[in-house]
Amino acid sequence: MGTEHEDMRLTPEFKDYELLDSGAFEKLERFGDYVLRRPEPQAIWHRSLPEKEWERADASFIRDGRSEERGQWRLKPGMPSRWSVRYDYRDMHLSMRLGLTSFKHVGIFPEQASNWNFIYDSCREKGRARVLNLFAYTGGASLAARAAGADVTHVDSVRQVVTWARENMEASGMDGIRWIVEDALKFVRREVRRGNLYDGIILDPPAYGRGPEGEKWVLEENIAEMLDCCAGIIAKNGAFLVLNLYSMGLSPTLARTAVRQIFGVPQEEECGELYFADRRSKELPLGTFYRFKR
Repeated sequence: MGTEHEDMRLTPEFKDYELLDSGAFEKLERFGDYVLRRPEPQAIWHRSLPEKEWERADASFIRDGRSEERGQWRLKPGMPSRWSVRYDYRDMHLSMRLGLTSFKHVGIFPEQASNWNFIYDSCREKGRARVLNLFAYTGGASLAARAAGADVTHVDSVRQVVTWARENMEASGMDGIRWIVEDALKFVRREVRRGNLYDGIILDPPAYGRGPEGEKWVLEENIAEMLDCCAGIIAKNGAFLVLNLYSMGLSPTLARTAVRQIFGVPQEEECGELYFADRRSKELPLGTFYRFKR
């Protein structure tokens, strides 16, 4: 069977999330019952809503003048520091706890729900799949695989984030995920030596990161070795791979070329952009994805 390839633009149906407006390097979003205002470097256009609408946000992130990422939240009365949202797809029902962090993140990247659907469907097709989720954060992809009956290994270098993911698993009525607090590259090197194999691998690497023992991760410098290692631990038949890239300037073509060079040409592949459109149909790109089945 020949390779099926299509460049795609994906946005999920997520009832508990809405991009209300975007522009002037900010975005206005609804997570469940609360509206948040956050910086967004790719929103280079003008806002559509008046400033008074933006000022009604329940929580607004104010950047530290010395940092692009760090800052603090300004909260309206009644805004909790923690709350939950739900995501439903077929027989998958996830409950994700959100929180306001000093890095402007809230514990979920809602555009990734498009990949959660793919992971869930792929695991259901496989049956009892073994899935490895690297740079796994608060575990949306891990929960999607587990909801489909997969044996899941969840790897992240930050212990507090792994604890957060465990809370999401329990809130979603699941159990049985294997939790690993370790540098992702160090873990997969060891898995290669052990000869362990997985039916699905999920890679969601940051542009920069640090392991628990100070290990340095730089996406452009380390991604080739990471893909090499993953190629050594993925099953030959019926396996899937999901790769996300968030660094601005990294294209779907780049992701496809890097994966094909190491894994070969798969039976089916998809790549493109994840995005959300606001109420005025302005489409905000939120990352590049590549995924295959073989």
